[in-house]
Amino acid sequence: QVQLVASGGGLVQAGGSLRLSCLASGRTFRTYYMGWFRRAPGKEREFVAAISGENNRDYADSVKGRFTVSRDNAKNTMYLQMNSLKPEDTAVYYCAADPSRIPTTGWGQSVHFWGQGTQVTVSS
Repeated sequence: QVQLVASGGGLVQAGGSLRLSCLASGRTFRTYYMGWFRRAPGKEREFVAAISGENNRDYADSVKGRFTVSRDNAKNTMYLQMNSLKPEDTAVYYCAADPSRIPTTGWGQSVHFWGQGTQVTVSS
């Protein structure tokens, strides 16, 4: 069982930056794939970024070049550095964990563990 706690959301102007954190419980953090999803108002949850225990990364096309996912296995923490934020990045962001690779399509229906969301609002 993995428990996840996301933090770091907030209100920022377009072009600004935020860093989200996801703290995970458990001794086997380094063996889990970790990821971020988001749900914008009126839309389905969508994949944002994921990282393996060996630091292999996947990104949604919409965030490539602007967002960076990283992890610190010693701290059981995953991060999402978000730069050049746009109003369309406004969403509730969720962190996720799974023993298998996190899928980059769909809304994460096969992912086993989820944190609570953290709101990111980008004003124009």
